[in-house]
Amino acid sequence: MALGRAGPALALPLLLPRRPAGSGTAAAGSPQGPGAVVRVPWALRQRLQRGAQRRRRGQEEAAAPRPGKLLLRSRRPELSQPRWQTVGRWEQPPLVSAGWKHRKAYGDYFQLEPSQEAAPALQALPAEAGQGPTFAELGLQPALLAGLERLSIGRPTAVQRLAIPALRRGRSALCAAETGSGKTLAYLLPLLERLLGRPEAPAEAGGLRRQLRAPPAGPAVLLGTPGALREGLRRRFLALERLRWMVLDEVDSLMDESFTELLEEILAHAPLAAGAPRAAGPDEERTQVVVVGATFPAGLSETLSKFTDVSRFVNLSTQSLHRLPPHVLQKFVRLKGRDKLPELLQLLKERPSSGGAVLIFCNSASTVNWLGYILDDHKIKHLRLQGQMSAAARAGIFASFQKGDVSVLVCTDLASRGLDTSSVQLVVNYDFPDTLQDYLHRAGRVGRVGSKAPGAVVSFVTHRWDVDLVRKIETAARKRTGLPGMDSINKPSPKGG
Repeated sequence: MALGRAGPALALPLLLPRRPAGSGTAAAGSPQGPGAVVRVPWALRQRLQRGAQRRRRGQEEAAAPRPGKLLLRSRRPELSQPRWQTVGRWEQPPLVSAGWKHRKAYGDYFQLEPSQEAAPALQALPAEAGQGPTFAELGLQPALLAGLERLSIGRPTAVQRLAIPALRRGRSALCAAETGSGKTLAYLLPLLERLLGRPEAPAEAGGLRRQLRAPPAGPAVLLGTPGALREGLRRRFLALERLRWMVLDEVDSLMDESFTELLEEILAHAPLAAGAPRAAGPDEERTQVVVVGATFPAGLSETLSKFTDVSRFVNLSTQSLHRLPPHVLQKFVRLKGRDKLPELLQLLKERPSSGGAVLIFCNSASTVNWLGYILDDHKIKHLRLQGQMSAAARAGIFASFQKGDVSVLVCTDLASRGLDTSSVQLVVNYDFPDTLQDYLHRAGRVGRVGSKAPGAVVSFVTHRWDVDLVRKIETAARKRTGLPGMDSINKPSPKGG
């Protein structure tokens, strides 16, 4: 039997099912061999061959690495993204983590490659020529400049260039910048300058109660947690009538449900300023408020507006706020829960002794203790840090870690905020963080201002709800945008009337 027009044809065997004997009579003149033959015309054969070649060529091109340096490197090369490739704001890019909720995804991974060497905080603003102004050009006193020089602190970071001039003018401010960018020094330098301009007071000895009941005539600095401050206010051995400067540092932690009520009670006792100080006599001087954080939680402005006019605060934020650190390698690995421990042990044993300190984050104190026992069994020296320890024990453990006595610290999110971790070069999220804010804080433990190397972050992705967060991180990385759901400053809703 022939198909198509007359002409050159290709004979291909066509296997047909056998008919049982006596099932029917074959058509007259049809072949009676073991299989019938179908002849494919030459033109159709060429078309089929060209289609097969195109498919093979497309598969080879997809599997081949794309030219240029990569922004995102995937285990599946066709999903890698080069730096030159841009993704539109409303475009949905193909994600490596799109199928990570399927059981066949175990073992898959991708990593965000560093796109620059230096931390964003050390880069000059676009409007600034060269490296930006020096501390001297910001107007600081010679005594402070000498102290900075002794500490080998050369030039101000981006947030310091923004905050120091505004705070020296007495402005209240909402100051938001990425972790490890020098926020503490940004508000400490104006505060120290203000203290240097006041008369020096003799040192007072004695306990906290005695110092607070009979404070020195000159300036004094009080550091405290919300619980301790509220206790002092309730027992009336602490008064804030003479308070002239208030710093709310790590404000995302202070706005946690467990601290919100305490914070509001403290704010109610302070004579808060409404932005820039008004022209008033010395008896009417008000408190300058500085709110500092790497992430600003929802409801912050609403809370502050109960006690002061937030609209008169100056808003200070850096361009890298709420963005993934572009100078830090970040790897995400999809694993089963039982595979996390072998992966961690291999990571630690293969790490060279000169590779810097390691932070291993867990989501609970019980996991910290359990993992510590396992590391003991494998003769891996480490320290543990979690919230069930006393404050004195925690301080001693972290001091030992900072000195380099032990290079591995297993901890909870207690170590993700407010601690100097410039010696850390590897962060391992043994448990994936619960929120995107927690991920930014953990990732900010490496690649800080003053760190010797940018470092890396390795995250184990185990649960299905972890995948949801990873997809948001991957999407933000591909689009080069900030992480979703985190506004730098939450404006209070306008009041009617």
